[in-house]
Amino acid sequence: MTRISFSAQVFLGMAIGLILGFWARSVGETSALAETLRIVGETFVQLLRALVVPLVFTAIVASIAALRDVGNAARLVGSTLIWFAISALIAVSIGLALGMLIQPGVQTGVDVAAAVRPATTGSWLDFLRGLVPSNMLGLAASTKITDGAASTTLSFNILQIIVVAIALGVAAVRIGSAGEAFLIFNASALAIFRQILRWVVRLTPIGTAGLLGHAVVQYGWQSLSALGAFAGAVYIGLGLVLLVVYPTLLKLNGLSVRGFFSAAWPAIQLGFVSRSSIATLPVTEAAVERIGVPKSYAAFAVPFAATTKMDGCAAIYPAVAALFVAQYYGITLHASDFLLIVIVSVVGSAATAGLTGALVMLTLTLSTLGLPLEGAGLLLAIDPILDMGRTAVNVAGQALIPTIVAKRQGMLENISLVDPALVPSA
Repeated sequence: MTRISFSAQVFLGMAIGLILGFWARSVGETSALAETLRIVGETFVQLLRALVVPLVFTAIVASIAALRDVGNAARLVGSTLIWFAISALIAVSIGLALGMLIQPGVQTGVDVAAAVRPATTGSWLDFLRGLVPSNMLGLAASTKITDGAASTTLSFNILQIIVVAIALGVAAVRIGSAGEAFLIFNASALAIFRQILRWVVRLTPIGTAGLLGHAVVQYGWQSLSALGAFAGAVYIGLGLVLLVVYPTLLKLNGLSVRGFFSAAWPAIQLGFVSRSSIATLPVTEAAVERIGVPKSYAAFAVPFAATTKMDGCAAIYPAVAALFVAQYYGITLHASDFLLIVIVSVVGSAATAGLTGALVMLTLTLSTLGLPLEGAGLLLAIDPILDMGRTAVNVAGQALIPTIVAKRQGMLENISLVDPALVPSA
């Protein structure tokens, strides 16, 4: 296996997962093979999630420290945010156009019984309130009582962790030499967690087989066929952004499309499998540095993008999904509603916080428009299938924007990525 490229290993894992999934489905959803696929897939995701909190915290602190070494830091931050908004605006426009053209909610085969309000919902009040840390660890506990027995689960609010990390990073930089020891320790911890992640990433082919196999067993073609028009609209939108919009932006900025995707492909591929921008963060940052983005800027831009730049989850998907829900319930949307979808997609992407799934962003969009939150339940059956494509586009965008900004600021170090045919002559 060491002689086979990592990409080939992942594709092999996908093929094996599909074969084993259909085999397990034919044998029975409760068979040993189906259970094995579930355990393998869940274990891989669990390993990735275990690294999310330390990776986010140390990466954000390191990104704040890295800005000290950048002379035009304020201009870089502003340019990064502007390009985030530009690409998000293009993506959400594509989502709205496809939703109106295909009209996935008009003739869908999904049962109305699936329309249940999800347990996790998003609103602007919850989003803003969630920015204020309840404790330094962003830790939350919830207790459920089932059949008289209480069970408590712990979870981390990733937005609060980001806020805490930014505050600590800024404070450590501001106090000068007194904060150097903390920043050095943080850099060392980040390197350690990245090394652990590399070990976990090597398991991607096995995890891919388990995840795809379990998806086939759990969903098969029945759920997908019922929401075929919706899934098709989402993936067409994702394909247009990834294969048309991004290459166009690269060309307009005098960059090589082939060179970019050659360097960014490992990160895009891992994002597709892991369904987490945060888990893919170190691979994305390494890809951006290979492209030629200076490490000092990449250390800020990529972690920042991994938590806020979501063209798949926060632009295309909520746009198509909101139109699906409105069409399903026969609710007419007006020009002001379309404008609200655009605004929510451009400024609300931080609500997804780089984690698996886009449910929070979807319910945030639905609640802003006043659409039934139960409509989100209609789409949950195939969410994992859609989330793979959404995250792949997210990761591609998270590598694209730092590359464009570095090129426009004259910071790109890899001359080979610059396409001579696209650079105006002096």
